[in-house]
Amino acid sequence: MDFRFHSYPFLSSLGTAEPLAVPMDATTSETAPIQFHTIPDQSVSSIVTNPASTFPLSKHHCFGESCPGEFPLAANPSIVLHVLTACNLDPKDLAKLEATCSFFRQPANFAPDYELSISELAALDMCRKRAIFKPMTTEQQQGLKQRCGGSWKLALRFLLAGEACCRREKFLAIAGPGHSIAVTSKGAVYSFGSNSSGQLGHGTTEEESRPPRLIRSLQGIRIIQAAAGSGRTMLISDAGRVYAFGKDSFGEAEYGVQGAQGAQVVTTPKLVESLKDIFVVQAAIGNFFTAVLSREGRVYTFSWGSESRLGHQTEPNDLEPRPLTGALENAPVVQIAAGYCYLLALACHPNGMSVYSVGCGLGGKLGHGSRTDEKHPRLIEQFQILNLQPVVVAAGAWHAAIVGRDGRVCTWGWGRYGCLGHGNEECESSPKVVEALSNVKAVHVATGDYTTFVVSDDGDVYSFGCGESASLGHNNGVAFAAAAADGEQGNRHPHILSPELVTSLKQINERVVQISLTNSIYWNAHTFALTESGKLYAFGAGDKGQLGVELMANQTERGNPERVDIDLN
Repeated sequence: MDFRFHSYPFLSSLGTAEPLAVPMDATTSETAPIQFHTIPDQSVSSIVTNPASTFPLSKHHCFGESCPGEFPLAANPSIVLHVLTACNLDPKDLAKLEATCSFFRQPANFAPDYELSISELAALDMCRKRAIFKPMTTEQQQGLKQRCGGSWKLALRFLLAGEACCRREKFLAIAGPGHSIAVTSKGAVYSFGSNSSGQLGHGTTEEESRPPRLIRSLQGIRIIQAAAGSGRTMLISDAGRVYAFGKDSFGEAEYGVQGAQGAQVVTTPKLVESLKDIFVVQAAIGNFFTAVLSREGRVYTFSWGSESRLGHQTEPNDLEPRPLTGALENAPVVQIAAGYCYLLALACHPNGMSVYSVGCGLGGKLGHGSRTDEKHPRLIEQFQILNLQPVVVAAGAWHAAIVGRDGRVCTWGWGRYGCLGHGNEECESSPKVVEALSNVKAVHVATGDYTTFVVSDDGDVYSFGCGESASLGHNNGVAFAAAAADGEQGNRHPHILSPELVTSLKQINERVVQISLTNSIYWNAHTFALTESGKLYAFGAGDKGQLGVELMANQTERGNPERVDIDLN
């Protein structure tokens, strides 16, 4: 573990000019005592100065027998708790402290629970810093703890996992089918693109190409999450409320892209009354159905008609959420992703992360080694065989992908146009590691209609799959000009069968943290790249104004990333 101790004023009040040492329990660890001073933040390696020769480890432990200048842990547990909390240790590190030193696993005799250990109290304190945990009642907090496995360390891991894979409390951008949504770090929402069903939320259904516009009716409401479907938008506030506008249906088929005749539309954000008793943290819009995720990690779905395709019998216009039962009933879910008639759920178990799938199995996109449908959530077992812990999941129209904790990327489903990245167009009915990315540590993945993007830990972006609409970012001007000169018809942009670095994004000299691309089989695709500083870049199809940038006369797409004039940070 790499502890980084900060400069704490309270250390100087201990009345000693000697370095303060915090030795681990000598009976359970051979680690030398760590000395730290009241100095600016720096690594432990630059602080330790021959600790072994100064204080022989065999003579001292956490509970006393200290020499001048040593800092017995048991004498100042409140300071230890403050340091653990301030350092924002990973739950796994807190568990390691318990395993290696008895001081960290015995009752600390602190409120609110005198039986909790120091490491459990530190985990609870860090849980209280999380935005979705703060509004919970004591009873709700305890319920979350039990649902996560009965430990505050496990509850903290659940909360952190959800924040990491869904960008909660951070700026984000959504490249929807024909329209786009951008959310700033302060929770303001901009929309642009197609407005045939009022999905931009500005009070009209007029189609007008204009720059991104602020949705003013949301003034006073802080939005932290968004989802965009065909002709429909859903927004989630920091209070867990869901606002929807556009097509007034949770289960309409996507092919009604221009809005069915006579269908009701809502042109300004409207509170979803049926969800007012559920604190929602994420929404996902699939074809024929919609899913939402509660802060406790429960999944609810709307619609999908007959035959109990999601484990319940509903009508297409059903507005009541139904809990997704079966294997996920008691599993805390941190992320959901919806594709064409199927749903993926990333669950956080005490023994690790796992992925479940339910719905249509065409092309093998459910990941169970077959192409059969699943009416109830089923665990994808292949990750255990691969010894891989999923941390991010993405559901494209016909294929899916995950990123593992070790940075590996797995894809499966329909492999058309090379969207799986395995160098061919074959289908894979079980998750398969993308070997071409073996030298890349991935942190984020996004999928669309036969397209895939991967973001590495250093901000590089790789893409592969269908090259139509220039949505992959590999703008080949020479090939395009040659094809036009020869009078060739068809796709002007080549398909990419294996991951390729998106050099056009490399040239912006900004670290990319998120990619969003159109996940629809009926709309031309466009792509957003969001940088660490809050800059938004767009490329791909822009015929409806969905890029948020001005196009030249007769131009319908952009091959290279162009900055959208919104400061999301």
